[in-house]
Amino acid sequence: MPRKRLYPLEDLEDIPGTKVFTARRSRQGYYLHKFCMSLMKAENREEFKADERAYLDKFKMTEEQKQGVLDRDLGKLIDLGGNMYFLVKLASTDGLSAQKAVSTTSGMSAEEYAQMMLEGGRSPEGIRSIRDKN
Repeated sequence: MPRKRLYPLEDLEDIPGTKVFTARRSRQGYYLHKFCMSLMKAENREEFKADERAYLDKFKMTEEQKQGVLDRDLGKLIDLGGNMYFLVKLASTDGLSAQKAVSTTSGMSAEEYAQMMLEGGRSPEGIRSIRDKN
């Protein structure tokens, strides 16, 4: 007997400020994540730093994903299927901490982001739905 969903999957797209990492996003980000994982090896990081575009062209990422990497636009890369657990490897290649990398997607400084997290995270008050915002 198939499981009954508790909510429609499109509801996952209605959470303000959040991109839920779904199976669809996983498929969309597959080659982006392969690129990110390659950066775990020092020789790959060196090759990437020497010629970023040539290194990116080894991966079947979309042009938009490649441009997001070149721009270091982690927010855009999340929109394009990226997961922060993989993207932090790119940030680390640039010498950024995970805290700094995540803060770039939040519109806060690393210090503001850390303080918010120390205080328990984002407030549950406020806009709870993108659709109902207007």
